[in-house]
Amino acid sequence: MVRVKICGITNWRDAKAARDLGAAALGFNFYDKTKRVISPAAAWKIISRLRDDVERDDVESVGVFVNWSAEAIVALAGALSLDSVQLHGDEAPSVVRECAKHFQVTKAFRAGTHFQLKILRSYSAASTFLLDAAGTGQYGGTGKRADWPLARRAAKSHRIILAGGLTPENVGDAIRTVQPYAVDVASGVESRPGKKDHGKLRVFFAEVERANRDLKA
Repeated sequence: MVRVKICGITNWRDAKAARDLGAAALGFNFYDKTKRVISPAAAWKIISRLRDDVERDDVESVGVFVNWSAEAIVALAGALSLDSVQLHGDEAPSVVRECAKHFQVTKAFRAGTHFQLKILRSYSAASTFLLDAAGTGQYGGTGKRADWPLARRAAKSHRIILAGGLTPENVGDAIRTVQPYAVDVASGVESRPGKKDHGKLRVFFAEVERANRDLKA
Protein backbone atom coordinates (compact mmCIF):
# COMPACT_ATOMS: atom_id res chain seq x y z
CA MET A 1 0.00 0.00 0.00
CA VAL A 2 1.61 3.23 -1.18
CA ARG A 3 1.28 5.97 1.42
CA VAL A 4 0.66 9.68 0.79
CA LYS A 5 2.53 12.62 2.30
CA ILE A 6 1.11 16.07 1.70
CA CYS A 7 3.90 18.60 2.03
CA GLY A 8 3.92 22.36 2.43
CA ILE A 9 1.09 22.49 4.96
CA THR A 10 0.58 26.07 6.17
CA ASN A 11 -2.92 26.14 7.66
CA TRP A 12 -5.39 24.05 9.63
CA ARG A 13 -8.01 23.76 6.89
CA ASP A 14 -5.55 22.12 4.49
CA ALA A 15 -4.13 19.89 7.20
CA LYS A 16 -7.59 18.63 8.14
CA ALA A 17 -8.60 18.06 4.52
CA ALA A 18 -5.46 16.05 3.81
CA ARG A 19 -5.82 14.09 7.04
CA ASP A 20 -9.50 13.31 6.40
CA LEU A 21 -8.72 12.09 2.89
CA GLY A 22 -6.21 9.58 4.23
CA ALA A 23 -2.80 11.23 4.31
CA ALA A 24 -0.27 9.20 6.24
CA ALA A 25 1.95 12.23 6.82
CA LEU A 26 1.90 16.00 6.63
CA GLY A 27 5.02 18.02 5.92
CA PHE A 28 5.77 21.31 7.66
CA ASN A 29 8.47 23.27 5.86
CA PHE A 30 10.89 25.29 7.99
CA TYR A 31 13.03 26.40 5.04
CA ASP A 32 12.76 30.19 4.99
CA LYS A 33 13.40 30.55 1.26
CA THR A 34 10.25 28.73 0.19
CA LYS A 35 6.78 30.22 -0.20
CA ARG A 36 5.48 27.29 1.83
CA VAL A 37 7.47 28.12 4.96
CA ILE A 38 5.64 27.91 8.27
CA SER A 39 6.69 29.26 11.63
CA PRO A 40 7.24 26.82 14.49
CA ALA A 41 4.41 28.46 16.42
CA ALA A 42 1.95 28.06 13.55
CA ALA A 43 3.05 24.48 12.98
CA TRP A 44 2.55 23.68 16.66
CA LYS A 45 -1.04 24.95 16.57
CA ILE A 46 -1.84 22.62 13.67
CA ILE A 47 -0.01 19.62 15.13
CA SER A 48 -1.74 20.09 18.48
CA ARG A 49 -5.18 20.14 16.85
CA LEU A 50 -4.34 16.99 14.90
CA ARG A 51 -3.26 15.22 18.07
CA ASP A 52 -6.39 16.30 19.92
CA ASP A 53 -8.64 14.61 17.36
CA VAL A 54 -9.34 11.22 18.92
CA GLU A 55 -11.01 9.92 15.76
CA ARG A 56 -7.75 9.98 13.85
CA ASP A 57 -4.54 11.05 15.56
CA ASP A 58 -2.23 8.70 13.65
CA VAL A 59 -1.19 11.09 10.86
CA GLU A 60 2.54 11.75 11.11
CA SER A 61 3.94 15.26 11.41
CA VAL A 62 7.16 15.70 9.45
CA GLY A 63 9.49 18.66 9.78
CA VAL A 64 11.27 19.62 6.56
CA PHE A 65 14.70 21.18 7.06
CA VAL A 66 17.31 22.47 4.62
CA ASN A 67 20.95 22.60 5.74
CA TRP A 68 20.27 23.06 9.44
CA SER A 69 22.70 21.72 12.01
CA ALA A 70 21.77 18.44 13.66
CA GLU A 71 21.51 20.18 17.01
CA ALA A 72 19.02 22.76 15.72
CA ILE A 73 16.93 20.11 13.94
CA VAL A 74 16.71 17.90 17.02
CA ALA A 75 15.89 20.85 19.26
CA LEU A 76 12.98 22.14 17.15
CA ALA A 77 11.67 18.67 16.30
CA GLY A 78 11.65 17.83 19.99
CA ALA A 79 9.92 21.06 20.95
CA LEU A 80 7.17 20.44 18.39
CA SER A 81 6.90 16.70 19.14
CA LEU A 82 7.41 15.89 15.47
CA ASP A 83 7.17 12.26 14.42
CA SER A 84 10.04 12.48 11.94
CA VAL A 85 12.34 14.88 10.13
CA GLN A 86 13.09 15.29 6.44
CA LEU A 87 16.51 16.63 5.48
CA HIS A 88 16.06 18.23 2.09
CA GLY A 89 19.37 20.01 1.60
CA ASP A 90 23.01 19.05 1.20
CA GLU A 91 23.37 17.47 4.62
CA ALA A 92 26.32 15.20 5.31
CA PRO A 93 25.83 11.60 6.46
CA SER A 94 26.99 12.66 9.93
CA VAL A 95 23.99 15.01 10.26
CA VAL A 96 21.64 12.18 9.33
CA ARG A 97 23.28 9.84 11.83
CA GLU A 98 22.98 12.37 14.64
CA CYS A 99 19.33 13.15 13.89
CA ALA A 100 18.53 9.45 13.59
CA LYS A 101 19.47 8.97 17.24
CA HIS A 102 16.33 10.91 18.12
CA PHE A 103 13.90 10.72 15.17
CA GLN A 104 13.07 8.77 12.06
CA VAL A 105 14.90 10.52 9.22
CA THR A 106 14.03 10.90 5.54
CA LYS A 107 16.99 12.04 3.46
CA ALA A 108 15.99 13.80 0.24
CA PHE A 109 18.03 13.90 -2.96
CA ARG A 110 17.63 15.80 -6.20
CA ALA A 111 18.20 12.75 -8.34
CA GLY A 112 18.61 12.94 -12.11
CA THR A 113 19.89 10.52 -14.72
CA HIS A 114 23.47 10.88 -13.49
CA PHE A 115 22.62 10.29 -9.84
CA GLN A 116 24.51 7.33 -8.39
CA LEU A 117 22.29 5.16 -6.23
CA LYS A 118 25.34 3.92 -4.33
CA ILE A 119 25.37 7.25 -2.45
CA LEU A 120 22.35 6.00 -0.50
CA ARG A 121 24.64 3.54 1.30
CA SER A 122 26.45 6.48 2.90
CA TYR A 123 23.15 7.59 4.41
CA SER A 124 22.13 4.23 5.83
CA ALA A 125 21.01 5.85 9.10
CA ALA A 126 18.00 7.26 7.23
CA SER A 127 14.81 5.21 7.41
CA THR A 128 13.57 6.44 4.03
CA PHE A 129 14.91 8.26 0.98
CA LEU A 130 12.99 10.89 -0.94
CA LEU A 131 13.86 11.28 -4.62
CA ASP A 132 13.00 14.66 -6.07
CA ALA A 133 13.54 16.37 -9.41
CA ALA A 134 17.13 17.21 -10.29
CA GLY A 135 18.86 20.28 -11.67
CA THR A 136 16.31 22.86 -10.54
CA GLY A 137 18.56 24.84 -8.22
CA GLN A 138 15.79 24.68 -5.62
CA TYR A 139 15.22 22.45 -2.63
CA GLY A 140 11.88 20.91 -3.63
CA GLY A 141 8.47 22.32 -4.47
CA THR A 142 9.42 23.03 -8.08
CA GLY A 143 6.72 21.02 -9.83
CA LYS A 144 9.39 19.37 -11.98
CA ARG A 145 9.11 15.64 -12.53
CA ALA A 146 11.56 13.25 -10.93
CA ASP A 147 13.36 10.47 -12.79
CA TRP A 148 10.88 7.60 -12.52
CA PRO A 149 13.12 4.85 -13.96
CA LEU A 150 15.84 5.78 -11.48
CA ALA A 151 13.34 5.80 -8.63
CA ARG A 152 12.03 2.39 -9.69
CA ARG A 153 15.55 0.95 -9.50
CA ALA A 154 16.05 2.50 -6.09
CA ALA A 155 12.70 1.19 -4.82
CA LYS A 156 13.81 -2.40 -5.41
CA SER A 157 16.22 -2.20 -2.49
CA HIS A 158 15.32 0.91 -0.50
CA ARG A 159 12.26 2.51 1.06
CA ILE A 160 11.65 5.30 -1.46
CA ILE A 161 9.34 8.30 -1.28
CA LEU A 162 8.69 9.60 -4.78
CA ALA A 163 8.35 13.38 -5.14
CA GLY A 164 8.75 15.89 -7.92
CA GLY A 165 6.04 16.96 -10.32
CA LEU A 166 3.32 14.65 -9.06
CA THR A 167 -0.24 15.68 -9.89
CA PRO A 168 -3.70 14.09 -9.83
CA GLU A 169 -3.18 13.37 -13.54
CA ASN A 170 0.07 11.41 -13.24
CA VAL A 171 0.30 10.01 -9.71
CA GLY A 172 -1.41 6.76 -10.69
CA ASP A 173 1.09 6.10 -13.47
CA ALA A 174 3.92 7.08 -11.12
CA ILE A 175 2.85 4.53 -8.53
CA ARG A 176 2.39 1.76 -11.07
CA THR A 177 5.80 2.50 -12.62
CA VAL A 178 7.93 3.12 -9.54
CA GLN A 179 6.05 1.16 -6.85
CA PRO A 180 7.46 3.40 -4.10
CA TYR A 181 6.91 3.24 -0.37
CA ALA A 182 5.13 6.60 -0.54
CA VAL A 183 4.41 9.59 -2.75
CA ASP A 184 4.97 13.20 -1.70
CA VAL A 185 3.14 16.14 -3.24
CA ALA A 186 3.05 19.89 -2.64
CA SER A 187 2.67 22.11 -5.71
CA GLY A 188 0.69 19.52 -7.67
CA VAL A 189 -2.36 19.93 -5.42
CA GLU A 190 -2.20 23.67 -4.83
CA SER A 191 -4.20 26.65 -6.01
CA ARG A 192 -1.22 28.82 -5.09
CA PRO A 193 2.00 28.17 -3.11
CA GLY A 194 1.07 27.15 0.41
CA LYS A 195 -2.66 26.84 -0.29
CA LYS A 196 -4.08 23.44 -1.21
CA ASP A 197 -6.84 22.98 -3.75
CA HIS A 198 -9.20 20.57 -2.01
CA GLY A 199 -10.69 19.38 -5.29
CA LYS A 200 -7.24 18.42 -6.53
CA LEU A 201 -6.54 16.72 -3.20
CA ARG A 202 -9.64 14.56 -3.56
CA VAL A 203 -8.74 13.50 -7.08
CA PHE A 204 -5.13 12.86 -6.07
CA PHE A 205 -6.18 10.50 -3.27
CA ALA A 206 -8.69 8.76 -5.53
CA GLU A 207 -5.98 8.10 -8.11
CA VAL A 208 -3.62 6.78 -5.42
CA GLU A 209 -6.34 4.42 -4.22
CA ARG A 210 -6.98 3.23 -7.77
CA ALA A 211 -3.28 2.59 -8.36
CA ASN A 212 -2.99 0.73 -5.07
CA ARG A 213 -5.83 -1.55 -6.13
CA ASP A 214 -4.04 -2.21 -9.42
CA LEU A 215 -0.84 -3.16 -7.61
CA LYS A 216 -2.78 -5.66 -5.51
CA ALA A 217 -4.47 -7.25 -8.52
